[in-house]
Amino acid sequence: MPVYSATIYYVHDPMCSWCWAYRPNMLLLRKNLAAEVHWQNLLGGLAPDSDQPMPEQTRLMVQSHWRQIESTLGTEFNFDFWTKNQPRRDTYKACRAVIAASNQHAEERMIESIQTAYYLRALNPSDPLILASLADELGLDRALFIKDLGSAQTETELARQLQLRDRLRVRSFPSLVLEYQSRIIPIRHDYQDYRTSLAEVQACLS
Repeated sequence: MPVYSATIYYVHDPMCSWCWAYRPNMLLLRKNLAAEVHWQNLLGGLAPDSDQPMPEQTRLMVQSHWRQIESTLGTEFNFDFWTKNQPRRDTYKACRAVIAASNQHAEERMIESIQTAYYLRALNPSDPLILASLADELGLDRALFIKDLGSAQTETELARQLQLRDRLRVRSFPSLVLEYQSRIIPIRHDYQDYRTSLAEVQACLS
């Protein structure tokens, strides 16, 4: 087992549009971190379970975020989502899907699959059937995935991650937090240059 001197928590939500925008630089940061720094994904839980249609005001707000990200960062979005689906303000199911997939060693692939489905394929990851179809596409055991999606163990793990999010005092996504020598240190994330965050981490460790 590797020995780590520090941990970077990447606090995200698979249905957070700013996390989608940050993904390219997040991957570069992760790739370039020193080997002794442990990377830990942490689910943020943007919006609890809901069966109610997304209010019109919220729909307009989310779409405005997409347009802002698209115009400032060049991130791609498929706006057909808003006409092909009945959007709900509900990301907990997608968070549980990440946990369920992690039981089959597919956490990272499920995160990417949910983001791609939502932002590029105009599919709704608030729908358990969509999440199950993504598990199929990833070659996971569908029956086990569906079982884990609704299990008490998954709910306990989601609650644990949300509690850790609160302990780290994270209020927005994406966020980076360095834990080093019993200190909790927020790290600035940069949507355009991963080296901003890398330099801060290196300064903290030096």
